[in-house]
Amino acid sequence: MARRHRYRNPWPGQVEHGPAAVARWIFEGRKSAAAAEPAPSFPSATPSFERPRAKPGTLTATWIGHATTLLQLGPLNVLTDPMWSERASPVQFAGPRRRTPPGLPLEQLPPIDLVLVSHDHYDHLDRRTVRRLLRHSPDIRWAAPVGVGRYLKKFGATAIGEHGWWDRETASDLDVSVVCTPARHFSGRAPWNRNRTLWCGWILRAHGLSVFFAGDTALHPEFAEIARRFGPFDLSLIPIGAYQPQWMMQPVHMNPEEAVQAYGDVAAVHRDQGWALPAMVPIHWGTFKLSDEPIDEPPRRLTEAWTAAGQDAQSLWLLKHGETRARALSPKP
Repeated sequence: MARRHRYRNPWPGQVEHGPAAVARWIFEGRKSAAAAEPAPSFPSATPSFERPRAKPGTLTATWIGHATTLLQLGPLNVLTDPMWSERASPVQFAGPRRRTPPGLPLEQLPPIDLVLVSHDHYDHLDRRTVRRLLRHSPDIRWAAPVGVGRYLKKFGATAIGEHGWWDRETASDLDVSVVCTPARHFSGRAPWNRNRTLWCGWILRAHGLSVFFAGDTALHPEFAEIARRFGPFDLSLIPIGAYQPQWMMQPVHMNPEEAVQAYGDVAAVHRDQGWALPAMVPIHWGTFKLSDEPIDEPPRRLTEAWTAAGQDAQSLWLLKHGETRARALSPKP
């Protein structure tokens, strides 16, 4: 039997941590100490997105928690990395437990047209959530990186598009196109299938509006190129959490300062081209405890780094769980 392909991050200096590194992390006591940390109580908000669909030219973002965001690009309703389960795990009696409830019960979602999946990790691709979504909106279309479609199919999805980096797909009946973009991460739902599927970010264009969802990623050199090829963007979703210890997490996750740098690379292209700056929604924080930093540290460090970098305060959409932010925009051709 031929060996199945393993994916890798192509940039120089990439470190791939395996079981030995995880053992070191546990042995040093950092993970167990972090798990015992009492969780702060994050304020939540009542969603205010438009039901069942937004008006043309209106962009809304509602942060559900972690990497899950409800996006409305005019009349198109989209979810990123939907996760409503109590634990990010193959079982619900063990594994990382949700520290903050979802910002909206799944049953209160509007009809969902499209789901963007960044990779196959349990905190981003959850079997129970997929099946619940299919009961809620049976005609959902799914965009996933190469190899992840087999999981979606196993969970009951049928309308699945798989893509490699820089691939583009257009669905004319929904007036939507997606582009699969590079990300710096890894994959695997078990020790024996590490990096057998691809990981990615996404660009979403629909009804003259555009969103960049960076996925689950460390800092990498392609953010400016993504903007040059496919900008301008109205909104960017960029992860800011799960970054300590640095020796373990830096190859796969950004810290807040690196997230500001990634946004800065995207924003610089917008400035050079005379485009309006995209807003940024920070994601991948405050929901699951996956690393050693205090769970409420990422937004504090982010706001400090944002100010230090001289970025526009109005462009930072630091949302509460469940909060909706909206922009009325002139659709782009």
